Amino acid sequence: MNKIKYITVVTGIIASITIGCTRENKEKVQVEDKTEKVEVQTLAKEEITRELEFSATLQGYEEMKISPSLSGKIEHIFTDVGTRVSKGQLLIRMDQNQLNSAKIQLQNVQVEFDRIDALSKTGSASKQAYDQLKGQLDVLKENIAFLQENTFVKAGFSGIIAAKNYEDGEMYSPALPILTLTQLQTLKAFVNVPEAYYPAVKTGMKVEIYSEIYPSQTFTATVETVYPTIDPQSHSFQVKLKIPNGKEQLRPGMFVKAKLNLGKDETVLVPYQSILKMQGANNRYVFVNNNGVAKRYEVSLGQRFDERVELVCDSIHVGDQLIVVGQARLVDGKKIEIVQSPTDAQPSF
Repeated sequence: MNKIKYITVVTGIIASITIGCTRENKEKVQVEDKTEKVEVQTLAKEEITRELEFSATLQGYEEMKISPSLSGKIEHIFTDVGTRVSKGQLLIRMDQNQLNSAKIQLQNVQVEFDRIDALSKTGSASKQAYDQLKGQLDVLKENIAFLQENTFVKAGFSGIIAAKNYEDGEMYSPALPILTLTQLQTLKAFVNVPEAYYPAVKTGMKVEIYSEIYPSQTFTATVETVYPTIDPQSHSFQVKLKIPNGKEQLRPGMFVKAKLNLGKDETVLVPYQSILKMQGANNRYVFVNNNGVAKRYEVSLGQRFDERVELVCDSIHVGDQLIVVGQARLVDGKKIEIVQSPTDAQPSF
């Protein structure tokens, strides 16, 4: 009797599990077959003014770290921070002992050379002795020119002293420059432009420069150099801007915005909210209606216009229906039901 009861209980448990699993499988199928309601926008091209805006930090067009090649004591610095200097102006005088010693050595060798030169003209000195002294004399002259340049240090261009790191009498080490000389009359800046615009950016193009310090003013720059290679990490290329600064309102180190106008263009604009971002990455993607099924595409973003953004994807074309509402609930291959599809209707965000 107990055995019969045990079999009955086990049978009941198995039946309950079977019924539960069947119900769960049915519910799962129902969830998988559920159709998501979405709104779409039919893609069409629009005319835009192609403008690229970048952030940049200004630099002196020329900047020189005044660092003599000789370490030693600084005898005198002839200028200070904020002082304007001209090209060729004397800035620093270093210890002159090495230069003076070299000059004395040169005088001695010059005397010997003049003597052997006179003897060689009469055939009384060998050509080997003559060539040896001549070579020694040439080396000493080059050494003195080097010592002269690094003992009496001059400005390589006209500009302003931006930094001073030593005082008279201090020992100088080439690890830290004595002075920094920079230009103010002309500045430069570097911007990184997405690779998609490489064919459109040319040298000589005008660029508008804006600074928060002068909110009502626009400064004009010129594209001076378009670098010939693309950075494989950022997929961008570098552009050098040359900025005239005759009134010296802008200064090296200032933060500015640079706006490059590339003219008129036709492109596809979509609501910014329709673009989804992969969690933990910078990848962007969208969903497109593919005969009642959501199709996922990786995309890139171009220029932004308020709440709309340029959509860049070779696999998406004019006339495709982009899902603009309900896309956050979708996965690739999900069945969808379009509840709004007129091309001129605005999505109900």
